Amino acid sequence: MVYSLKEIFLTLQGEGGEAGRVTVFARFAGCNLWSGREQDRATAACSFCDTDFVGTDGENGGKFASPADVVAALDTQWGGLDPARKAVVFTGGEPFLQLDAPLIAAVKAAGYFIAVESNGTIRAPEGVDWLCVSPKGENRLYQTSGQELKLVWPQENVDPAQFVGMDFERFYLQPKDPLDQDPVVRAAHTQAVIDYCLKNPQWRMSVQTHKIVGIK
Repeated sequence: MVYSLKEIFLTLQGEGGEAGRVTVFARFAGCNLWSGREQDRATAACSFCDTDFVGTDGENGGKFASPADVVAALDTQWGGLDPARKAVVFTGGEPFLQLDAPLIAAVKAAGYFIAVESNGTIRAPEGVDWLCVSPKGENRLYQTSGQELKLVWPQENVDPAQFVGMDFERFYLQPKDPLDQDPVVRAAHTQAVIDYCLKNPQWRMSVQTHKIVGIK
């Protein structure tokens, strides 16, 4: 299998239960809920994505012919940092369109803690250390267990209560960032999350700290 990655870079995890951790971000190209083209957004199964996952032209992106080639690219970004603390976040798009058992095995063998951010519409292979499922709209979840469920909210016709019986260690609500960056809408979404969490303490608030501090 040839693996297509939009970008690979070293950063700090910005959100969720692993926020603040030094990690290599590896973003796969492609998604099963939106083509990534603006002309398709209105009719997409997920219409509020703010991520560019189209193509392989991002920072250190490309097509990788084997799991070993992907590992080499991750190691280049990790560089001389403590090898006992290697960590990678596979994201997208939807990573499980490409992240398969051979790649997971190779990355694990190289000593990486593997975190994945998925929309939950594809079942995860074995071997993932930290699985974050982020439901999108009314799309059916096939992955209903993991370390965290992170719901970007509010979403039309989506009630956080519908997820609380699922087998996740943590439940996060994250304010939806408006595509037009309207600060009034952003503030309203943030307040809605605060109010919901205060009334429903099973949920924790997740904030996109990378946007606040200005890192990728």
